Amino acid sequence: MLDLRQLHYFVTVAETEHVGRAAEALHISQSPLSRRIAELEKRLGCVLFERGRQRIRLTADGEVFLGEARALLRHAERLESLGQRLGRGETGGLCLGYVGHALHAGVLPRALRSIRRDRPDVHIALYDQSAADQLEGLRRRSLDMALVDAPPEDEDPLLESALVLEDPLMLAVPAQHPLAEREDVLPADVDGQSWITVADGGPAGNDSDKFLASCVEAGFTPTVRTSAPEPLAALGLVASGLGLALIQRSMRDSTPSEVTLREIPWFPSSVRLWAAWHHVDLRPLVTEFRRTLLGSSVPGSR
Repeated sequence: MLDLRQLHYFVTVAETEHVGRAAEALHISQSPLSRRIAELEKRLGCVLFERGRQRIRLTADGEVFLGEARALLRHAERLESLGQRLGRGETGGLCLGYVGHALHAGVLPRALRSIRRDRPDVHIALYDQSAADQLEGLRRRSLDMALVDAPPEDEDPLLESALVLEDPLMLAVPAQHPLAEREDVLPADVDGQSWITVADGGPAGNDSDKFLASCVEAGFTPTVRTSAPEPLAALGLVASGLGLALIQRSMRDSTPSEVTLREIPWFPSSVRLWAAWHHVDLRPLVTEFRRTLLGSSVPGSR
């Protein structure tokens, strides 16, 4: 079995690219450090470093091994912290990943309020990450739960998921815009209108692209004037009269008075949010939070 201290030595050498500096950082002599690295390479049966006169560099195998070594050391630190909390009689904390829409739609805040009410002493760590990073975090057990805009594959042997939100998109228009007074907004009504897209990573970003594509198919193209980093910023730009945007229905309460939301039944699309988790629950607290999260919903959004 691999020695965690040996892995720590390896990571330090890899990050400094110099055995002498690594030895100083680790407060050990250079010779024992070189010996421990050589022993690790012999145990693994592969060469981790290319050695030169001035510095050493990772081989291709070393680069791959470094990523996994860092993940294992992070997990070891988290496991030690968990053990200490359990030793103090605590139930342990929760490490939760999320995408921005989980906050905007209220799914995560609602679940957090519930768990905080029932378990006020539980420490909760939140990580704003992409869906891919969150799912990898679940596999490595550095995350307990994930809220993602793209679920794991059905064939994934480690992860499970459930849809927790299906949030229809609406057309956000400036309150003084002629379309704000229209009972029904037709496809041709957006012909030539200025458009505000949500940048990559925003929850409506892909749907905005689909919407623009549907307009092109209908024979007209909205003019893209600017891009907002996230939906709240898009609402601010709409309020300033810079154009129209697609906004999820759950953000109605966050919509400023200078913006009017209109239904677009000819473009039935929704922003979706999934909860994902490792199929093996290590702690009852994680199971409890999952039940709370799956029970959370935003009225009128599903």
